[in-house]
Formats: sequence, C-alpha cells, structure tokens
Amino acid sequence: MTVFDEQTEALAVLLKRANGGDAAAYRLFLERLAPLVRGMARRGIGRIGTPLADLEDAVQETLLAVHLKRHTWQEDQPIGPWIGAITRYKLIDLARKYGRRKEIELDDTFDLATPEPDEPSLPEREMDLLLEHVSETQRVIVRSISIKGVSIREVAGSMQMSEGAVRVALHRALKTLAQAYRSLEI
Repeated sequence: MTVFDEQTEALAVLLKRANGGDAAAYRLFLERLAPLVRGMARRGIGRIGTPLADLEDAVQETLLAVHLKRHTWQEDQPIGPWIGAITRYKLIDLARKYGRRKEIELDDTFDLATPEPDEPSLPEREMDLLLEHVSETQRVIVRSISIKGVSIREVAGSMQMSEGAVRVALHRALKTLAQAYRSLEI
C-alpha cells in the first residue's frame, strides 16, 4: 500500500464519520485533505498553464466543493478518484477564467491523484532567492503552508494572526513570488 493509499484510506474513514455527524472528524478530514489537494492542484496548474499564484484559490475552491458535495461520495467507493475529479473540475474552471482551453487525456487526470515527491520543485538556493522578494512574515507563512504543508489554522495560531489574515498574506506572497519567478533568470 502506498503513502497516497494510506492517506486516502484515512480520509475515507474520517469522511464517513463526518457524514455521520462527527464534527471533530470533519475538521480533521479537512486539515488532512488540504495538503493532498494542494499537491494535486500544484501539478494540475502546471499542466493547464495558469499562474502558480492561483494555487491557493484552486485549493480553497476545491475544499469548498468537497464540503458542498460530500454527500455525493459513495462510501463503498475509493475516495481518491472522487477528490481527484473535484480537483480536476476546479482546475478546469480556473483555466476557463484565463480563457484557455486544453485537451486533457483521461489517463492524465488519474496522474493528479499520484503522491507528490517530498522534494521541492526548485532547488533550495533558488527558492531562497525568490523568497527574498517577500516580507519576513510572508516568508514564514509561505514556508509553513506551501513548503511544509502546515495548515492555515496552525500557522495563524503560531503567528497570532487570524486565519483570514494568513490567507491574505499567503495569497499576496504567492502572487509576488510568481511575478518574481517570471522575471528571475534562474
């Protein structure tokens, strides 16, 4: 059994409990789902050619869709493909926002549900160069959420900020980093 299979199996157990009315299980489900969706969305954004700055928007839209459609998941079916499909549709919506159309092979959509490598896509030296373009607070938030996979709630608590303020700072930092990445000759 792969790490991805273990993660999705644990998510399935939590969602079953949440659909049965367990609020604590639902909070835990969302906390564990967010990094998984973030990895899927990061790979999907690369495929459809939309700005990486829109990653958190795609993640939030996907989490909202999962929340609104959680009753449609069939408990006797694997949860990974269901989450992958919702993520894919949210990425397609994002691509439409930019007026782009791209044919996606059906087999490629299942690749969205593969586990993300543990190593960052940029070497650390280059990542440090990019992070110099944002404030220290934004740097801590980006490293915590986007690189280490810490939840927004945990970051907000450790930095004594509201979750909304952390989301805004993250969004602004990612937008600045995307602009810096496009202009940087790495």
